Amino acid sequence: MKSSRLPAIILGLVLVFLYLPIVLLVVNSFNEARYSSTWGGFTLKWYEALLDRQNRDLWDAARRTLFIALSSSGISMILGTLSACALHWYRSRLQQIHYGILYLPIVIPDLLMGISLLLFLVALGVTLGTGTILIAHITFCASFVTVVVLGRLQGFDENVIAAARDLGASKWVIIRRIILPLLAPGIIAGGLLAFTLSVDDYVITFFVTGPGSTTLPLKIYSMVKHSKDLPVINAISTLFLILTFLIVWLSQRLTEHQPNRDSR
Repeated sequence: MKSSRLPAIILGLVLVFLYLPIVLLVVNSFNEARYSSTWGGFTLKWYEALLDRQNRDLWDAARRTLFIALSSSGISMILGTLSACALHWYRSRLQQIHYGILYLPIVIPDLLMGISLLLFLVALGVTLGTGTILIAHITFCASFVTVVVLGRLQGFDENVIAAARDLGASKWVIIRRIILPLLAPGIIAGGLLAFTLSVDDYVITFFVTGPGSTTLPLKIYSMVKHSKDLPVINAISTLFLILTFLIVWLSQRLTEHQPNRDSR
């Protein structure tokens, strides 16, 4: 029976649709011409233009974005690890409700989540700014970290803990010498995933931001909307794209790293 080429053609069209805009963005960051409609030759001047004083606001937004991403991912790693351990080791009648609360920030549309967080913060009388962006990012990043660590716990060998207890190890020793080292790849992978989501987030950040707390996605959107310095936007977007790909690749490598039970 002759195999059909239609699935391969559809797959190719989908890949072109998804990745061609990204490829064009990277290529145009090295384009001598200001507008992408023509190719003016290879250049690095748009990357050099990032160092100009007139782009200080762009770098301020980038530093703020990195600060929020690092802070939210670090806090989410702690909260997500504690939540995953509680869901895995402590069962109750409300377990399904707990899982529903866990997956809610993941499945709910960003638009609805952004609006709900804005209404909640306004009702509390909180001033919108960098702090509210950080709270919002922790809200959805912690769930992703929890899911990744829970996946790591599925392959956790409980006999190791039992053996450590039989040998007289205290709870702190078990946590520090056994649980944390075995969960470390999942915790780090979840943190890297949270960092990537925080850096790229636009919709939720748009609702909870305030004066003087513009992040890089908001800044880039504003520059694109006003057709200002488009080649510079391509350059800094390419840099953050490379950073995102490296983080995603590292996260996948850590997630795929599973302990070999047969060797124990």
